[in-house]
Amino acid sequence: MERTAALPRPELLQVADTVAREKNIDRDEVLEAMEQAIQKAGRSKYGHEHDIRAHIDRKTGEILLSRYMEVVEVVENDATQLTVASAKRRKSDAQVGEFVIDPLPPIDFGRIGAQTAKQVIVQKVRDAERKRQFEEFKDRSGEIVNGLVKRVEFGNVVVDLGRAEALMRRDELIPREAFRTGDRVRAYIFDVREEQRGPQIFLSRTHPQFMAKLFAQEVPEIYDGIIEIKAVARDPGSRAKIAVLSRDSGIDPVGACVGMRGSRVQAVVAELQGEKIDIIQWSQDPATFIVNALAPAEVAKVVLDEEANRIEVVVPDDQLSLAIGRRGQNVRLAAQLTGWDIDIQTEAEESERRVEEFKTRSKMFIDALDVDDVIAHLLVTEGFSSVEEVAFVPLEDLSDIEGFDENVAEELQQRARVFLEEQDVRNAARCKELGVSEELSAIEGINSTSLVKLGENGVKTLDDLADLAGDELIEILGKDAMTLDQANAVIMAARAHWFDGEETAEGEQA
Repeated sequence: MERTAALPRPELLQVADTVAREKNIDRDEVLEAMEQAIQKAGRSKYGHEHDIRAHIDRKTGEILLSRYMEVVEVVENDATQLTVASAKRRKSDAQVGEFVIDPLPPIDFGRIGAQTAKQVIVQKVRDAERKRQFEEFKDRSGEIVNGLVKRVEFGNVVVDLGRAEALMRRDELIPREAFRTGDRVRAYIFDVREEQRGPQIFLSRTHPQFMAKLFAQEVPEIYDGIIEIKAVARDPGSRAKIAVLSRDSGIDPVGACVGMRGSRVQAVVAELQGEKIDIIQWSQDPATFIVNALAPAEVAKVVLDEEANRIEVVVPDDQLSLAIGRRGQNVRLAAQLTGWDIDIQTEAEESERRVEEFKTRSKMFIDALDVDDVIAHLLVTEGFSSVEEVAFVPLEDLSDIEGFDENVAEELQQRARVFLEEQDVRNAARCKELGVSEELSAIEGINSTSLVKLGENGVKTLDDLADLAGDELIEILGKDAMTLDQANAVIMAARAHWFDGEETAEGEQA
């Protein structure tokens, strides 16, 4: 093919520089987009089957258009390949794997060709801009940014961050908060995702960390790391609790966050549309932390159940409504802040419950062990809650009880074991009568009493048990029988036989 000398085109370089500056992307990416546009036009003119490539000289702007043909042993495509013999007629040292390059004359685009080239360039520049946005913001998740409201669509707010657009969904706005086009907005970047339509930056004003970051901006001690924010719980637009810890014993973390005459906390409250904020001293001791979290209510007593991650809080009768809060807000936020399930009772309710529990347990020991009420009361007072505990605790735990000696302790243990053996016999007969499968008794955590309760509630086979949820099993057996984790473990053990067939089939297939 005849080669036509390409002329320098400095205006191309000027256009590339301008676009790169406006879109804040690399100049080479703009020039590559132009090369692809010229390349596409060249293939439209000379045939899409040809390997046409374009190159713009980075110094002069000269456009070079060429056809590439690969040197191969056996030609499979005449348009893009040629044999070694044919190649050597053009280039004496041609070898397999090299390319023979034929220069092509410059293209006169025409109106349609120019339009196509423009579309390619615009698309490539847009892709480069999106890539730049993602690279810039992918590591900024967790920051607070300022922007201008660009538009509001169905309650969702599109925010112009200057070099990118971000989306704040309606549920990420503080309730009763309304933005108009042009309003300034401050928000928290909680996610940056690369999607089909380009990078998506998601903002929030309801995220708990938004409030934490606002405090970090207002309180220098937090920014410097002297005070640490340990936990945040929010009911956006209404109320929030924040737990803080000071690493310097000479600095009061609560006072530092409140500021002189409340100046620091008020700045955060103003940004959050008047959201009331309780600043709480964090404590490593769960009981102390939970008592602090329930402020402003006073707490009389707490009982921790670490296995179930549950705490029972007793408050004076006149403090109940304050501890619970309007619509349960105070106790709900305290539970979120501490990560514990909180059960609140008044002193009167707790006293009544303990008396009832004392009577029930005493009667149980009187009936099971055939003892008088004095011995039964002593056992309950010492913390024994079941016949199993009496039967299997170390003997000295019983003989150490005031008024008991070793003979009394041995007699109580013997009676307890006899009672449990007789109970197992009665339960076995009842299970047989109910038609409860023997496979259920092999599951760890299910005793004979539990088997009877399951049978009476229609749970008679492994499949029946496997179909239950953890909370359903607890409802059948009673909340004192096991924790939710233990119930889930029992159900998973019951489901194990569902997967035996699959494992066998996989083994045979292997």
